[in-house]
Amino acid sequence: MKQIPEAQVRPSALQQAPPTISEEPSLVAIQSKYLLKDTTQTKVYLYVDAFKGKNPISITDFIKTYNVNYVIYSDYGTRERLGYGNVKLDSSNVGKAGDKIVVAYDIKSPNRDYGVLLSEISQVGTLKKVLNDLTIHFKKMTVSQTYGVHTAASPQPLQRHYINADEAFTLKKASEGSDQLHVFYYNHEFEPAGSPMNVAPKSTGSRALEADSTFTINTSETLHFSKEGLYNIFADTTQSEGLGILVVNERFPKVTRPQLLLGPLLYMSTNNEINEIKKAEDYKKALDKYWLTLMNGNAPLAQQSIRSFYSRVEEANQLFTTYKEGWKTDKGMIYIVLGPPDKVQRSKDREVWTYDQRGNAQNVNFTFNRKNNQFVDDHYELVRYAEYQPIWYPVVEAWRNGSIR
Repeated sequence: MKQIPEAQVRPSALQQAPPTISEEPSLVAIQSKYLLKDTTQTKVYLYVDAFKGKNPISITDFIKTYNVNYVIYSDYGTRERLGYGNVKLDSSNVGKAGDKIVVAYDIKSPNRDYGVLLSEISQVGTLKKVLNDLTIHFKKMTVSQTYGVHTAASPQPLQRHYINADEAFTLKKASEGSDQLHVFYYNHEFEPAGSPMNVAPKSTGSRALEADSTFTINTSETLHFSKEGLYNIFADTTQSEGLGILVVNERFPKVTRPQLLLGPLLYMSTNNEINEIKKAEDYKKALDKYWLTLMNGNAPLAQQSIRSFYSRVEEANQLFTTYKEGWKTDKGMIYIVLGPPDKVQRSKDREVWTYDQRGNAQNVNFTFNRKNNQFVDDHYELVRYAEYQPIWYPVVEAWRNGSIR
């Protein structure tokens, strides 16, 4: 059977390119999520980075310029169709969340546990089209599959897993109705990703993470979580998987506090360098000294490298935050050091990122496998190999000498 060709023609959120300078409309990236109304109906949301010239496209122009169609396949790698249709775009199903266009539409759920939804956005009068694939568990009526997180800034549910401290939000069902939900709060500092060359088996003797506090909330009412940390929400305390919300500082996904700037440097620094900064009384001065030392005292080059590095950190936080900050995840680590992949291929529980040229190698693949997680349903872990060393270290060295802009 032929593969669904989503990876070859769809610019994913990992492959973002700058918007075109002409006044032509352009689609840069699509992200997606779904909420189950029940086991027979699913609500789909497409979050689209679309531009007209250098500016985000208006809702009116998007409706006039694009068509949306979809097909539901039984799995990746098969052409068995479980459903298909086209979406008539109008002001009732096209909105905005920040600069993103959000398209919301309903599909009839097939009588299957699982399927792959392929959404196509095509430009009227041209052959230009962009595809997005979304795996859907049609019978899995957990909180994360039935409730969306809504803020005052957008009537549509958030696509991301985090909210900022004291940001007002509500939890809403895709269907009507409200419930009392149980919240478990964890004030826990999760570890950043380990080296891609570290093939040592993980310790299995660690004890389960214990909640620092628990409380109940009512859905459809305005909520504020002021404490930073991880909140896991359940409809039923006997469930094993919840809706994880990471509450972060008001500047996130940007990283600006001196103490927080240190963390991501783990990926390009020695242990001695990290420890020296940790011992310093003034974090900011120590960080400035770190970058200036790497750049042999060249202040403009140091400033440029700092901007480039922390821009990657911000993007990793936007794209990959799950139960921990995006920069700490395996995907975030690879993205920060190597940048966006040149190609992404997905299957049911796996993503493969391909880099055409990195370090001393061509066609480098990084494989991420989806793992069960009590907080989120999109937790992926990197398959590590010692053979990444000649690829990884030259790129790290390029960061350390200011070659990466």
